[in-house]
Amino acid sequence: MKKYLNLFDFKQKVDYKTEVLSGLTVALALIPEAVAFALIAGLSPLTGLYAAFVVGLVTSILGGRPGMISGATGAVAVVIVALAISHGPEYIFATVVLAGIIQMLAGFLRLGKLMRLVPHPVIFGFVNGLAIIIFMSQLDQFKDSSGNWLSGQALYTILGLVVLTMLIIWGLPKLTKAIPASLIAILAVFGIVVAFGIDTKTVGDIASIQGGFPPFHIPNVPLNFETLALIFPYAAIMAGVGLIESLLTLNIIDEITETRGRGNKEAVAQGAANILSGVFSGMGGCAMLGQSLINISSGARARLSGIVAAVALLIFVMFGAGLIEQLPMAALTGLMMMVAIGTFEWASIKTFNKMPKSDIFVMVVVTLVTVVLHNLALAVIVGVIIAALVFAWDNAKRIRARKSVDEHGIKHYEIYGPLFFGSVTAFNEKFDILNDPDEVIIDFKESRVVDMSAIEALNKITERYLKVGKKVHLRHLSTDCQKLLQNADRIIDVNVIEDPTYKVAVDKV
Repeated sequence: MKKYLNLFDFKQKVDYKTEVLSGLTVALALIPEAVAFALIAGLSPLTGLYAAFVVGLVTSILGGRPGMISGATGAVAVVIVALAISHGPEYIFATVVLAGIIQMLAGFLRLGKLMRLVPHPVIFGFVNGLAIIIFMSQLDQFKDSSGNWLSGQALYTILGLVVLTMLIIWGLPKLTKAIPASLIAILAVFGIVVAFGIDTKTVGDIASIQGGFPPFHIPNVPLNFETLALIFPYAAIMAGVGLIESLLTLNIIDEITETRGRGNKEAVAQGAANILSGVFSGMGGCAMLGQSLINISSGARARLSGIVAAVALLIFVMFGAGLIEQLPMAALTGLMMMVAIGTFEWASIKTFNKMPKSDIFVMVVVTLVTVVLHNLALAVIVGVIIAALVFAWDNAKRIRARKSVDEHGIKHYEIYGPLFFGSVTAFNEKFDILNDPDEVIIDFKESRVVDMSAIEALNKITERYLKVGKKVHLRHLSTDCQKLLQNADRIIDVNVIEDPTYKVAVDKV
């Protein structure tokens, strides 16, 4: 039955049954992921489970994107593994707290809007790379404890169960959406394994998840500059990785649900979650695209599903470990493979011939960096840099100059396109200084002086005309530009009435 709920400032329609069932499904999927990521980071499984509970609960309550799931992630694990091996878990907890403080500052300073600078090809590459990572990580379930591929009966058993799980998740929504297909698939495969006594790998074969309530624990590290110097680089990278992954996930969920989340609020919530995770013996984390897509595809749209997932996870750890450890990994593997297939932006493949080559290149590079290095933040940064350089190159070629001579013998240069560091060379080539008449007008009505490189180009061109004794009028420059031009008082005449008021990109004006 659908009701209305005003939960933590979000007035939205909530289907309680869908939210609760979806949260339970997510909780089951979180367990092997949290355990695996903790082991990757060189920590005990419980540090990952505690992080999944604390981070998931706090972000579900305070975050800027209802329905998004956060927890322990591989991106964070990769960042902190070196510190964990060299200095142990206490330094990890301190690093997580510091990373949370950095993230909260980013949210308070409203840096979430910087995600607007991430172009769509970068998002496509990020999503596709993450989908490939999720899919490839599931292949480990087809290997034995020695790392060798399974064969014979063991291989056929897990393969059959994985395929059955995927078929249920794919086919059941075509019949009914009353209950999340992912949950039905997990329970059905679990029932078959128990009923027929099938010997297959279970959650308990990875690690025990038995534990209590996350213990409150102030990180036991020396409070001095040496400690800060050691953990700050890790904390800064972790904060950046967490924010990038969280805000990109937020944008993706926004597109799917056709609603709008709040990036800065999510950054503050992620920071608060990591601070609490660090003092409650957790490894920290951020948004999880895979689990978020499970939640959204199950029909969840409110905060309740995330809260249920976090609380259910803690209940499993405290009271239901014995039962959860019997869940077949094949069911969870099939679930995550379907998540990977659903995550991949297949539309990006179909539009290869329609997209600009530069966009295709950016998308492919981001995908490869994500897959090869497993560093999502680096992949996004590389993609943004390449996209920015391509944008600068394209705009550098767009500057034009329409030339004409009026009835008074004055030559006019009407400039079109932005004048910035990339276009100054082409701009300088537009002028025929030696053959121009004694009086020249350079009109910037259809142009814009963007940066200090452009200002320097104007200084140079006016200086060159001055050397040959010719007069220059620069029209439609902002007051800001006039102040920055060294030769303004000597040779520049401007149209004050129609001058624009934009600012040039400099440190100080």
